[in-house]
Amino acid sequence: MNPNQFSDEEIAAVYKAISERRDMRHFLSTPLADGQLERLIRAAHMAPSVGLMQPWRFIRISDAGLRQTIQQHVEEERIATADALEQRSDEFMRLKVEGILSCAEVLVVGLTDQREKYIFGRRTMPEMDLASVSCAIQNMWLAARAEGIGLGWVSLFDPEILRTLCGMPEGSRPVAILCLGHVKEFYPAPMLEMEAWDKRKAIAEIVYENSWSVPSTRVD
Repeated sequence: MNPNQFSDEEIAAVYKAISERRDMRHFLSTPLADGQLERLIRAAHMAPSVGLMQPWRFIRISDAGLRQTIQQHVEEERIATADALEQRSDEFMRLKVEGILSCAEVLVVGLTDQREKYIFGRRTMPEMDLASVSCAIQNMWLAARAEGIGLGWVSLFDPEILRTLCGMPEGSRPVAILCLGHVKEFYPAPMLEMEAWDKRKAIAEIVYENSWSVPSTRVD
C-alpha cells in the first residue's frame, strides 16, 4: 500500500466531488451558514499558482444595487452572444445562464494588477496566471460541492465594463462571476449535456501517445 495515499473512503469522497460537481444556475435564497463563505475562499486560496504569484482576487458583491447592475450587464452580453451564435441563437436563449439575483452570494474573481512583475513560469506563457485562477475556482467548486453548496461560473460579460463596475485597478482583469448558494438539488448531469448543447468526449478522443496524431493505447 502506498503510505502517502488517503483512506479508501477519503479517496472515494474526492472522486465523488469531482464527478458530481455541477455548474449550477438554479438557486434557493437560503443564506450560507456562518463561516461557510470564508471556508470556500480559503479552499480557493490553497490552489497552486505559477511562481506562487497567487494572482486571484475576490470581490464579494453585497450591494443589492450593484448585483442588479451586474445582472443587467450579463443579460446584455447574453443577447449579444445569442446574435453571434447565429443558427443556434434561439437554442442558446432558452438556456438559463446565470443565477445572480437568486443565489446567496456573488463573487467577482479577478486577476490582480501588476502581473508583469511575475516572470517565473510566465516568460513564454503569460496566460498561466489565468490557469492559476482557474485552479483556485476549481478548488472552491469542489469544496462547495462537498458542503452541498451550488456554484455557477458566469463568463458572459465585458471585462472592462465589469472592472469599472467593481472599482478594480488599471491592469487587473475580471475573469469570472461566481454564483454561490443552496440548491434544491444538483443536476444529475451537466446542464449543457441535459439540454443537448454538447456532450462529453470519450477519453480516447483526448489522450495521445508521443504525438497529437497518435491515439494512446493506455486509455479507452
